[in-house]
This record gives sequence, structure tokens and C-alpha cells, in this order.
Amino acid sequence: MTTFSERVSGSAEALRALFPATPLQENDYLSRKYGARILLKREDLTPVRSYKIRGAFTFFRKALAHEGDTATFVCASAGNHAQGFAFVCRHFGKKGVVFMPVTTPQQKIDKTRMFGGGFVEIKLVGDYFDDCYRAALAFAETTGSRMVPPFDHKDIIEGQATVGLEIAAQMPNGRAPDIVAVPIGGGGLAAGVTQYFAEAGASPRYLFCEPAGAPSLRESLAAARRVKLDRVDNFVDGAAVAEIGREPFRNLKGFSADSVTLVPENRLCATMIEMLNVEGVVLEPAGALAIDALKDLPRKEIKGKTIVLIVSGGNFDFERLPDVKERALRFEGLKKYFVFRFPQRPGALRDFLALLGPDDDITRFEYLKKSARNFGSVLIGIETKDAKNFGRLAKRFHETGWAYQDITDDETIAEFVV
Repeated sequence: MTTFSERVSGSAEALRALFPATPLQENDYLSRKYGARILLKREDLTPVRSYKIRGAFTFFRKALAHEGDTATFVCASAGNHAQGFAFVCRHFGKKGVVFMPVTTPQQKIDKTRMFGGGFVEIKLVGDYFDDCYRAALAFAETTGSRMVPPFDHKDIIEGQATVGLEIAAQMPNGRAPDIVAVPIGGGGLAAGVTQYFAEAGASPRYLFCEPAGAPSLRESLAAARRVKLDRVDNFVDGAAVAEIGREPFRNLKGFSADSVTLVPENRLCATMIEMLNVEGVVLEPAGALAIDALKDLPRKEIKGKTIVLIVSGGNFDFERLPDVKERALRFEGLKKYFVFRFPQRPGALRDFLALLGPDDDITRFEYLKKSARNFGSVLIGIETKDAKNFGRLAKRFHETGWAYQDITDDETIAEFVV
């Protein structure tokens, strides 16, 4: 009977029919910044700009070997899994059906259709992922088609494990990394990489990186069982999973909850902007998780260490860029939103503007309502070049008697008025 690492080796060899091994690149900028040797595993450079193609290809290859050429394949996804699935359908010349929510951005629909060529049919069902996932399962059951899961299957895990095999082969001087940072969604990538390294006799420290708004692995490890989250922040759409996969959790349940770092979504946006501006690297939110997690590692613990960061994907929709920049500015303390009680008198706006410093800029000014005949509630957004300027502004507002509320971090209010 073959071992897991032997099967992964076979899968990696078969993958070479689609694309060469993605590069493991030393990043000088991050290495200098953190005082460590930082290597990026560039999964954003696969043909579909994410690692998901690896699992989909391995699943197809094994299914076709067992079932022949009669199988039709189905998946439910609005992102990277759909695109990897579509690419593999075209490669094997097999019919595939992709279920997506009706709310899926047209750009993602078009890219999936492009990768699939004439072999993929797209069905838009429901407003949310759960709706289209149920529809896909029902379709697969009634038609006898093969459902291709995004992460919860041993063949998917085997395909994702080829990332670990390539890292091991590409490491300078053949040495194992000291730390491997792995983004977590459903857990298929982490399950494959950790199992491969374990069988290869390597024991790096793992830094599992989850969005703060979707800590399914951390909660599950803390409870020593799979936990389904009641609520998930979908901003990091490539990793916002309510429940870690059953099969991946079998591989990961031996790790401690402390091995998972939770990445704040707004801080992640600052990392995305930093990598775009400094390195010219376009990353989706999930693809930046491992890079951002470096911020949580004490410098004395990583000084001189070799750290591999798995960059899981670069499928970024640039229509989201204004939101990403906004979140980044708010995280860095360079932008805030206030609701002011504005007097309804001539010259009030001029008096307010006189309080602003030379680096302060009003980016939004909107009357919300007149709460009294002589006053009105005004939403004001202010952006500045130095976060310390807001302390100075607060002092001026207080000294001149302006009544206001800072709503920047009040999610309930900001969701409705910002």
C-alpha cells in the first residue's frame, strides 16, 4: 500500500501537465522588515491564480481512473474553487456544472466561464452560498453526477499537499523551514501540507492564519471538536468558512488553539495595500493572511529564522479596492467618522473648518437629520496624514464645545450610515 507522501508525489507529477511548480521566492522587503528570511510560496501564480486547482485536478484524475469517461462533475462555489474546477473540466474535456449564488459578481462568473470553455455550465441559484450548495447537492443526487467539494475530501487534501512537496524540494540548501504560515478556510491546504511534512520527517512550527471574523479552526481546536460558527464575516471570502472540514480536522485536531492566529480584517487590508504599493503584488484577502500574520510574531522569536508564507491566491476584484483602502486607513488610524450636532446658523461650517489642521481633509459631509430647529446631525468623515492629528482635533472640539460621537469602530451605527 502506498504512503500518503508517495501518493502526493504522484499527484505532483501529474500536475505538471497543467503548470510547473509555483516559485518559492525570497522577499527582500519582508525579510528586512521582520529580521528573518521570508520566503513566499506564490500560489497566486497558478493558471487560475490560486492553489485550488491542485485539489480539483487530483479529484478529477482519481475519479476518472475509477469511473471512466461517463462522469459529470458538479461544484458549488463563487470563487477560486469554481475557477479551478472549470479549468480542470476543460483540461479533461469533461462536462461540469457550477452552482453560484445569484449575487455572485459578474467578473467571477465570466472568469469561471472563460476557464471552462465550452465544458462548463453555470447555474445561478439563491442569494447565499448555502442555497446554491444545497441546489448543487440535489442536482448531483438526482443526476448521478460527482460532487467535487472545495476541501472536505481526502483526494482534495492530497492535491493541496503538493504545495508542501514543492516547498520541501525548493527550500534553499534542502533544509526544512523553521516556520510555515498557512491560511485557513476549510482546512484542506493545512491538512495536506502538515501531513506531508510529518511523513517527510520535518517538524516546522505552524502558524495557521484565520480571519478574525471566521475562526472556525481555532474554535474547534479549543473545543476539541468541530464547531460551526453562528456568524461569519464574509470579507475574506476565500477563507470565511463557518465550519472546518471533517476530513481536514482529522489531520489538524492534534494542534493547539494557540497555533492559530486571528487576523483582523481591517489590518489585513493594510497588508494588501502595502504589498500592492511596495512589491507590486496583487493579493486577494485570503492570499494576504499569511503575510499579515507576521505582525503577531515577536521579533525576538523569529530573528534569523527561515519562514515560508503560503500566498494562497491573487484573484482580487479591483472594484473592491476603494473598500480595501478605506478599511486600511481606518486600521492605521488615518480616517475616522463622526456624527456632529451641528448648529443651524450662518458661519457654523466656517468655524468648524477652522479647527482642522493643514493635513486634515474632509472626505464626507452629509446631513443625517435635523434633530431640533436649531441643530442638525451631520456625518463627517475626516482623513489625515498622521494618526496623532485626531488627538489634537479632539482637544480642539472639546475646547470649542462641539458635541459629537466617534462612530469609526461602532459597527452597528457605521453599517447603516457610513
